[in-house]
Amino acid sequence: MSDVATAEAAFLARRRTRIVSGLGSALVVCAALVLSAWVSEAYPSALLAGAPRVGEYLAKLAPDLRIPVLFAGTETQGSLAYWMYRLDIWLWLLFETSQMAALATFGGAVLALLLCFPAARNLAPNRAVYFVFRRLLELFRSVPDIVYALILVWTFGVGPLAGILAIALHTVGALGKLFAEVVENAEMGPWDAMRGAGANWAKSVRFGILPQVLPNFLSYVLLRFEINVRGATVIGFVGAGGIGQELYSVISFNYYQEIGAIIVLIILTVSAIDLTSERLRRAAMRGRI
Repeated sequence: MSDVATAEAAFLARRRTRIVSGLGSALVVCAALVLSAWVSEAYPSALLAGAPRVGEYLAKLAPDLRIPVLFAGTETQGSLAYWMYRLDIWLWLLFETSQMAALATFGGAVLALLLCFPAARNLAPNRAVYFVFRRLLELFRSVPDIVYALILVWTFGVGPLAGILAIALHTVGALGKLFAEVVENAEMGPWDAMRGAGANWAKSVRFGILPQVLPNFLSYVLLRFEINVRGATVIGFVGAGGIGQELYSVISFNYYQEIGAIIVLIILTVSAIDLTSERLRRAAMRGRI
């Protein structure tokens, strides 16, 4: 058999192996999805039965706006002012929600910054330290922020403080893992030079690693801030302050048009924050800030 024929036979054998392996993996994934749907009772019949009700509920949220009186005052039914009659209160609650997210993100990012370096495999003094700090970060992020909020509302009472602490605790674990992975991919040349010159561990991290990873850290912090704004809305449902608490109240009383108004304001606020954060992240990655 010629070399060409041998190479072709080997190529066909490898291709058959890849095809069989791919089909086997696809079957395993399909079986897992079917099992998941069965365990969670996510049956197609239930989805089809509930789909029309989603449309009915969304229709109830739509405002009763009328063109002739669209810009009339708050006393005129069918106007924008009548629909958004509590706009001043809702805007303040949205501002409170964004400030909760900002403070929680800052606090969580600072603690994650302190924990990420010993949680990085290439900087941990030994395997025991690496293992302990990695598990600590997992502990922070394994508990959902809404569970933290339920516990902290009982501890500190209803209000924004419980929400800020709940989001901050989860942020520590989420950002700490991302920060540690960035550190593990850093160039070790500056670190080795600092250690070779006699610098201690902390100074080597400060001057050999931190300047490299800081733009990526900032990018992740801004991304986490976007996530935390949405999270701050959700945890308000358990009494942790912000616009979520108001949204839960109007949902409980079935004030449909107020629900729609608040949802629209939340979408606009989150979109504005997302667009701003995206521009800041891009500027950070280009080294402009």
